[in-house]
Amino acid sequence: MLEKETIQYEKAVLAGIITREQDEQKLSEYLDELEFLTYTAGGEVVKRFSQRMEKPNPKTFLGTGKIEEINLYIKEHDIKTVIFDDELTPAQQKNLTRELNAKVLDRTNLILDIFAQRAQTSYARTQVELAQCQYLLPRLSGMWTHLERQRGGIGMRGPGETEIETDRRIVRDRIALLKEKLRTIDRQMGVQRSNRGAMVRVALVGYTNVGKSTLMNVISKSEVFVENKLFATLDTTVRKVVIKNLPFLLSDTVGFIRKLPTQLVESFKSTLDEVREADLLLHVVDISHHDFEDHIASVNQILQEIKSNDKPTIMVFNKIDAFKPDVIEEDDLVTEKTTRHYSLDEWKQTWMNNVGENNALFISATNKENFEQFREKVYEAVRQIHITRFPYNNFLYPDYKDNHAEEKESNDE
Repeated sequence: MLEKETIQYEKAVLAGIITREQDEQKLSEYLDELEFLTYTAGGEVVKRFSQRMEKPNPKTFLGTGKIEEINLYIKEHDIKTVIFDDELTPAQQKNLTRELNAKVLDRTNLILDIFAQRAQTSYARTQVELAQCQYLLPRLSGMWTHLERQRGGIGMRGPGETEIETDRRIVRDRIALLKEKLRTIDRQMGVQRSNRGAMVRVALVGYTNVGKSTLMNVISKSEVFVENKLFATLDTTVRKVVIKNLPFLLSDTVGFIRKLPTQLVESFKSTLDEVREADLLLHVVDISHHDFEDHIASVNQILQEIKSNDKPTIMVFNKIDAFKPDVIEEDDLVTEKTTRHYSLDEWKQTWMNNVGENNALFISATNKENFEQFREKVYEAVRQIHITRFPYNNFLYPDYKDNHAEEKESNDE
């Protein structure tokens, strides 16, 4: 009998710092996310390390005492990977690799690795490779041992470039080639977008793993890849959707994340063009996640960076079936009630109640709970955009057209 194949996870430890800007609770939340990222990449976190500091050590990020503690632990438990929550400078990464004698990654490196695993199409792979090259270029001197020293002296003088400069030139040439390839694909995608006609465009946006692809599948009855891991979807999927008698285009975009690497924002800018060119945004939020307000803020920040924060938006609070607030025991006189203890009804009475013109919906895409209300709200929003765009040429809404014509005649008189 064949034995069931088991996945071998790479053991790793995490490290982060507590500062005035990032307290212990915030670091714990970031490390929770980093652990999920590690799991998505194929790793298993066995321990976390943290240190309270005014600011990161410019040479080794952490203090010498904490590095010795990590070094001792990874040697005793035969762990070869250490992952830091913040982006390391090339010098920090090189020094830490030497001190710990282990593979040292930062959050950016980890996200790029996940993107490389998840990229399915040629376009996504090109975008990821560009981001990786841009990340790699300033770190070349620390990547290979034969490049650590540029030797000089007798017998070492001669024509040509040093090895490090040769490799840098190769990477720069590769970056230029990838950028040109992306520009060509961008032009092709721009033509495709312009050929989609005058249909209203709706884009699903939100933090990674909030259920955008599941919602896409339910609305469009398509088969978009869904998995309970971060960045399951990299390629933008566009589907034609019809609600009642109204057709529109719905696109599922790559999920956002806190501390999103700038290289990825740059290389995925054409994917984000689907968001820029959308007429309506459906901002999907995982309300069952205890830190969903921070997720909303992170998404809004990226929308602002790509100049899409002023678009009509419907807030879609998903996963209400999984929503479980923390419970305060009756005899607990110490715990103070916070937003973590709010019920769903209590949340609805907060700022959510004031989201423009009642534009907040509470659904479960998996169970299709409150789905008819969701469809009706999206239909009305798309209909208003369609009417505004085609006020006198609207075969879909004859009543509106006739009334509008009567108003026009009375104004002419």
